[in-house]
Amino acid sequence: MAEPLCRLYLITPPRLDDLAAFGRTLAHALDAGDVAALQIRLKDASDEVIAAAVDALSPIAQARGVAVILNDRPDLAAKLGCDGVHVGQEDMPLKEARRLMGPDRMVGVTCHDSLHLAMEAAEEGADYVAFGAFFPTTTKDASTRADPELLTGWQADMVVPCVAIGGITVETARGLARAGADFLAVSAGVWAYADGPAAAVKAFNAEMLAGAAER
Repeated sequence: MAEPLCRLYLITPPRLDDLAAFGRTLAHALDAGDVAALQIRLKDASDEVIAAAVDALSPIAQARGVAVILNDRPDLAAKLGCDGVHVGQEDMPLKEARRLMGPDRMVGVTCHDSLHLAMEAAEEGADYVAFGAFFPTTTKDASTRADPELLTGWQADMVVPCVAIGGITVETARGLARAGADFLAVSAGVWAYADGPAAAVKAFNAEMLAGAAER
């Protein structure tokens, strides 16, 4: 069976006060449908808190074939055995992140609404580029607003996968998949979904499949 043209890329809530409880929620969500990756994103948390989260959540994700990506910290990602790292434009340069992570683990880069930044990242060996924010989001302070046409243009000329991020919900997933997103990065759209995270994963997969089929 061919892989879906658009896949779900989960991002943790910004705080994980009860790791055990979240681990159970995560397991149910991952068992509900296709998920490509889990980004552990704990801004301003101590190294100890981040390490505890990686230790608790990585086995749950990796046992289900879900890649574990750490936000911002290539040094910790390499040390803790994560499958990849995601860096922003103000974080460690891609080349340094690659040096720390090695050739076999993923490095993704935030490119906001800029094809230029994305092309630079692709040329420097990024495994994926992330565009956004596509919609208003409370998860982070988004300084740029991206248009779905950015995804279409990227797919026309480039082979490096693109991730759409920023305020994405079940209701908006189909349009972004149709526009050309390879992955949809979602946090609150799953964890705060009215019917629960497992139902959200099912609903996202259905919408992404439909959108990709309409390309």
